[in-house]
Amino acid sequence: MLCCFKLTGILMTNTATATELDAFYPVRAECVADIPKTRFKIKPGKTLSARRWDAAFSKDGHLDIAKVLRRIHRGGVHPSIKGAVWEFLLGCYDPNSTFEERNGIRQQRREQYGVWKDECQKMVPMIGSGKFVTTAIITADGQPVEEKTSTNLQEIDTVGTSDDSLGGNNSTLDKKVIEWKLTLHQIGLDVVRTDRALVYYESEANQAKLWDILSVYAWIDGEVGYMQGMNDICSPIIILLENEADAFWCFDHAMRRLRENFRCSTGTIGVQSQLSTLSQVIKIVDPKLHQHLEELDGGEYLFAFRMLMVLFRREFSFVDSLYLWETGFR
Repeated sequence: MLCCFKLTGILMTNTATATELDAFYPVRAECVADIPKTRFKIKPGKTLSARRWDAAFSKDGHLDIAKVLRRIHRGGVHPSIKGAVWEFLLGCYDPNSTFEERNGIRQQRREQYGVWKDECQKMVPMIGSGKFVTTAIITADGQPVEEKTSTNLQEIDTVGTSDDSLGGNNSTLDKKVIEWKLTLHQIGLDVVRTDRALVYYESEANQAKLWDILSVYAWIDGEVGYMQGMNDICSPIIILLENEADAFWCFDHAMRRLRENFRCSTGTIGVQSQLSTLSQVIKIVDPKLHQHLEELDGGEYLFAFRMLMVLFRREFSFVDSLYLWETGFR
């Protein structure tokens, strides 16, 4: 009888945790059959829970990161605390910092993001409006064109005071502004395609939040700017972190690791070195597979380009990709 009771309890727990995951990251009913099946399950006693997470902090706020990582590698992170945990996994905060120190850093970063966003909004008032663009707002030579919002219901003058607000006649700055504005509708088009199966992105406000963060990041990173795939990296972060500024900084720290993936020049791609490493590994681990791929003209492993660039976001389910990321962040 005791064994039967324990088995029933396990089955009930597994059912509850599956439902719990669905509640955190609900999928649109019409998309359920079209997305990869989620393999990850919350494992009581192994998954990092809210209780274990709180217990990992000292009285002053120092985090026992080694203990946390051991728990994560055993069973991932419970959805209710992923946002807070990821800020440490991505290096936003030093585990040896105190509660007070982190609060100060958080406030400074929120203020800095606000400054950058205001700067962008002066150039493109659409930013921060809850809307976003999917059509070009300027021509290649910087001339304004009629612009429509993502819903095509409202028109906003998005060109505004770009030159005057940022210092006028500097040709280098003018070029930067033009290049940045030319990317905004490309970001918008990618936003529309991002995680379309999730209920979260049925809200235009949430899509606009993603667009705002990517647009601000593209402005401050003048060297790399925005590249397709960054939307896939940013999307989970804005879902896990409600505060937009906190999500921005988490994304910024993720990009500090992944930035080279998106750096492309004539004849080279950002993940080229990783593709080369993958080829060498497969050649040693599974020489028959490597030989087969070479016979299919796949020896350069370009088929793995997307997998490596966006860390398997599109190959695995949303939940499984989160688990993969958090076990490899540190």
